[in-house]
Amino acid sequence: MIPEEHKKRLQEELVQKLHNPVKLVVFTQEYECPYCAQTRSLIEDLAGLSDEIGVEVYDFAADAEKARVYGIDKVPAVAIVGAEDYGLRFYGLPYGYEFGTLLDGIISVSRGTAEISEETREKLKGVKTFVHIQVFVTLTCPYCPSVASLAFKFAVESEMVRADVVDVSEFPHIGHKYGVMGVPKTVLNEKVEFLGAVPEDVFLEHVLLSARRPEYVL
Repeated sequence: MIPEEHKKRLQEELVQKLHNPVKLVVFTQEYECPYCAQTRSLIEDLAGLSDEIGVEVYDFAADAEKARVYGIDKVPAVAIVGAEDYGLRFYGLPYGYEFGTLLDGIISVSRGTAEISEETREKLKGVKTFVHIQVFVTLTCPYCPSVASLAFKFAVESEMVRADVVDVSEFPHIGHKYGVMGVPKTVLNEKVEFLGAVPEDVFLEHVLLSARRPEYVL
């Protein structure tokens, strides 16, 4: 899945940027999941480039209890887990533009901290109610990774934030449910949403707005 000419550069980047071990927990199933095999292959290829990346693979049906523990409700899915589970999930095949989102998530989890402003970090510390972020993307969208990566970074920085990145082309029924007519589209706590790429401070304001709606329970 990863071209040979890119592997050396990726190895060098991972050596420089991964500070602690990361576990990629992959959920697949054999039937009715056209991208499960590719997702597993991609994750195993990536893990082969760094001793800091481990992989666990589970069958969504046979390992239903494990899926419940990780909060996985569709496949293919990848949970990015470090010293703790920060709540980073990618649903779909993290390829194309979204391969960068996967890498950013791995790096943030490995470090246990994200590259965001100190002001944003301090404001996230004030979040006291759960915020569930869903970022809907496609693998051909050049604007999606910036929003998806921010969602992952916020989840690393706040134990009250969970972030799902969802390839809407792979889960069209979910796109229909949330009225996704363009990407990136972000939905927070089922109640707050915005369309398009936004800067960090604007995304943060939506997170803070969602946190002020205590009727939502994660």
